Amino acid sequence: MILLIAFANPVIFSFSIALVLFLALLEFNRMGLAADHSSAQWLAAAVGAAVAPLLHFQQLPLLLPLLAATFLLLTLLFLFRLSDIATVHHRLGWLCLGFFYLPLLLGHLVLLRSLNDGRAWIFLTLLVIMVCDSSAYFVGSHWGKRKLYPIVSPNKSVEGGVGGLIGAVLAVLFASVTFLPQVGIVDGVIIGLLLGVVGQLGDLFESLLKRACGVKDSGNLIPGHGGMLDRLDSLLFAFPVVYYLARYGYGG
Repeated sequence: MILLIAFANPVIFSFSIALVLFLALLEFNRMGLAADHSSAQWLAAAVGAAVAPLLHFQQLPLLLPLLAATFLLLTLLFLFRLSDIATVHHRLGWLCLGFFYLPLLLGHLVLLRSLNDGRAWIFLTLLVIMVCDSSAYFVGSHWGKRKLYPIVSPNKSVEGGVGGLIGAVLAVLFASVTFLPQVGIVDGVIIGLLLGVVGQLGDLFESLLKRACGVKDSGNLIPGHGGMLDRLDSLLFAFPVVYYLARYGYGG
């Protein structure tokens, strides 16, 4: 992953993200639909994956008709290949949610890579989210007492959440003195708190989806870690925030 971010040209990078999107969308669709409507699942995953190269090649005029055509095809697949009519709205809605949840959010990673300091901002995001997750786990497992949101994620604690925020701030400050000097101390604290919050919200949202589907992990693609979505959950919420910060706050 580090080599891909640091050395891959933008075209290879965007197609790599397309592959990640395809796998994540298949995983997401199977999590909600199991084996039902497999053709619709594959269609949704393929079109969602195409968003990444379209963003790289700045083909936004093609994006809207592609999504519209895909939605029409999905409606026809559900209309004429009925299984349980009482669940059509849930199943079609789940596929449509995938379009917003994954390509829309992760597509910002392709846009972020295209900025002047895009690679540095990507490394910042990865560093902050990983340190935030690790800090939250360490603090929560040792000193966590008050549950943060037990109905969604029973193992997370308020103390762990605070530890994650502190870790996120320290990670941004470390980045500011090593590879992203344009971020000052005050900005570093603000960005760290912001990314710490959105990263944990992304984690909680994926936990909500998994709990709704009755699964522990989104998949089994990565042994010991679950699925692709389990690795992306916090980053999905963080990349759009970092992109707009870098693009408009730092003249990216």
